[in-house]
Amino acid sequence: MFAIMLAIVDFSMAIFIRSTMQNAAREGVRYAVTYQLMSGMCHDASIKQTVKNAAVGFLSDPSHDTKIKVRYYDPVTLVEAVGVNSNAPGNLVEIGVEGYSWSWIAPLWRNNSPFVVNVYAADRMEGLGAGVAIPCR
Repeated sequence: MFAIMLAIVDFSMAIFIRSTMQNAAREGVRYAVTYQLMSGMCHDASIKQTVKNAAVGFLSDPSHDTKIKVRYYDPVTLVEAVGVNSNAPGNLVEIGVEGYSWSWIAPLWRNNSPFVVNVYAADRMEGLGAGVAIPCR
């Protein structure tokens, strides 16, 4: 009975972590398309901080910063845009949380197969007002 209870908790936690990460990626995209900036940060750093804030502490460790990916794509060719103005209006923005792993509670699953989360969200960048410059990446 105890093993079944642990299994229920384990699977519930896995579902909770995945949905939390998906929501964090969506919040990052919502933040990205509006070109908002946090004080003293450029665009990508502000987006990553928004994702971390929405992940309810799961991404709070500084080692998890590399798991948050911000990519921009040309809307016509769908080729990744690189460079200073890759976050130009009209481009697609994709926010991903890649490779977040969770160790199972139950010892049967813990050793060989951690639960790995990869989630993505994307949207099109909005236009900027007249005379407003594209923020730094």
